[in-house]
Amino acid sequence: MRDPIVEKIQSNPLYLELRRKRNKFGWLLTALMMVVYYGYIALIAFDKPFLARPIGAGVTTIGIPIGLGVIVFTIVITAIYIRRANGEFDRLTAEILKDAKP
Repeated sequence: MRDPIVEKIQSNPLYLELRRKRNKFGWLLTALMMVVYYGYIALIAFDKPFLARPIGAGVTTIGIPIGLGVIVFTIVITAIYIRRANGEFDRLTAEILKDAKP
């Protein structure tokens, strides 16, 4: 048994736009994260001497700030997604639900 409200939502052009935009944006951020993360892992696997180089006269190596950069990048793209989800995606969702009310 199909729910008429669900059918109305799924046939709404705004719903299709929301799905398309959200999926496209999610895959873009996923691809960026994969490039950054696996790029770092590739550096660890294939160029350890580069990552082991000390910065200045201290004991901190180049790998530490790059690793922290990966973590910061993750936080930044999460914040970007949250900002868009709470803005554009929530606005579209509210319009869809308003149109679906009987």
